[in-house]
Amino acid sequence: MPQDSLAAGLPGGAAPPAGASRERAIGLACAFAVVIVWSGFSLSARLGGKQALTGWDMGALRYMGSFVMGLLLVAGFGWPRLSLGRAAGLATGAAYVFPLAAYFGFRYAPTAHGGVLLTGLLPFAAALLGWLWLGERWTRMRVVSLAVVAGGILLLTLDTFGTHPGAWRGDLLFILGCLGWAVFTVLVRRWQVPALTATTVLALYPPLLYLPVWYFFLPSSLGEASSGAVIYQLIYQGMVAVVIAGFLFTRAVNALGSATTTTITALTPALAALVAWPLLGEALGPLGLAGVAIVSAGMALGVAGTRRGPIAGARR
Repeated sequence: MPQDSLAAGLPGGAAPPAGASRERAIGLACAFAVVIVWSGFSLSARLGGKQALTGWDMGALRYMGSFVMGLLLVAGFGWPRLSLGRAAGLATGAAYVFPLAAYFGFRYAPTAHGGVLLTGLLPFAAALLGWLWLGERWTRMRVVSLAVVAGGILLLTLDTFGTHPGAWRGDLLFILGCLGWAVFTVLVRRWQVPALTATTVLALYPPLLYLPVWYFFLPSSLGEASSGAVIYQLIYQGMVAVVIAGFLFTRAVNALGSATTTTITALTPALAALVAWPLLGEALGPLGLAGVAIVSAGMALGVAGTRRGPIAGARR
């Protein structure tokens, strides 16, 4: 049973057992930590789009860093116990589609666009796939929270999307990346993949395919970038965004369910847009600031709604 509906399933509305409460607290802590790391991912990827690095180079640095971390994970915990088919399913969405779409998207569109379309749309895509594939129940409060989040995202959209001509190319790539991560989210839940297993798979296997292709066939301007930019992106994109964020996100999904986790991570566009203002000079207007506040309120409703009952007739 998804963690979202544990409380609803207890007789007389009784409080969940201590173990369930602890698991929920761990899941919430992991989900909020993902918001911070993903905000940094958006800012770093946008910064990379303004530097000499190509999107292919950003991917290569990501996989170089993650491969080192993957080897350390194998040395400490052993090889991941997951079939090749399932490993490929997880890697396709989370290790290839999501990051590469983001890196190329940020070459055309600003941070606010990436935040809105990569992670702001994620709760809607994940909730739909979770309902279709897993039969995850929807609560009344979840529907309300998603509606509030949608309103906040709309205000962020109205505030920023008319000021960057040609950004539609990046926007389409961001939507593709969002769908890739939504599929990964639901597959983790469907297959009950442990956080450490999923993290090791994403860190270790994708570089084996990508790095030789990049080295021999893909355009690169890595030699033109500063050593500081290369080292920073290798560490953040490969070690922090893959290993740390991958573990935290998977752990949150296992504890809370995909819908609640992605509702919390909908805070990412708001935080990223706020930080991008002073850091990258991408200002927010009144509508954008209102959107940040409304998305935050919708996230709070979504977390509170995990203690409510399901909608009548909701699929189980």
